[in-house]
Order: sequence, then structure tokens, then C-alpha cells
Amino acid sequence: MAVKIRLRRMGKKKNPFYRIVVADSRSPRDGKFIEEIGTYNPNTDPSEFKINEELAKKWLANGAQPTETVGKLFKVAGIEK
Repeated sequence: MAVKIRLRRMGKKKNPFYRIVVADSRSPRDGKFIEEIGTYNPNTDPSEFKINEELAKKWLANGAQPTETVGKLFKVAGIEK
């Protein structure tokens, strides 16, 4: 099972809010997920995000691959593989 760390879209139309989740790569974007590890709100200036560092590092150590956007958020937060 390939596991990805990716964004799950929430919020209203034209007002997105994202949750950072660990999910099977075959599940749909807003579908079933394994664990929620943070949030990301691009609507504020500057955009704000909260990531549980311990959970993120645990999943990265177990082989989960972050998507491009989540990888950038991790880099800003100082979370490395």
C-alpha cells in the first residue's frame, strides 16, 4: 500500500481550507484517510498552517511520501526526512 501525505479540501465554494492527512494513494482526494496531522489555510495573509511535527516525522520515517505542496509546507515548518 502506497501511503501519501496530502491535502484534503474542506470549506465552502471559493473559500478553501485544507487538512493535511495521511492517506492511501488510491483513495479519492476527500475520501477515506488514515490520520490527520495538520491544517492549512491559504485564505489568510500570510497563509497559516499547523502541523503536528511528531506525527509528520513518524509517517515520513515509515515511508509516506508527501505531495509537492505538502513538501513545501514541511520545508517552511522545518520538517525534513
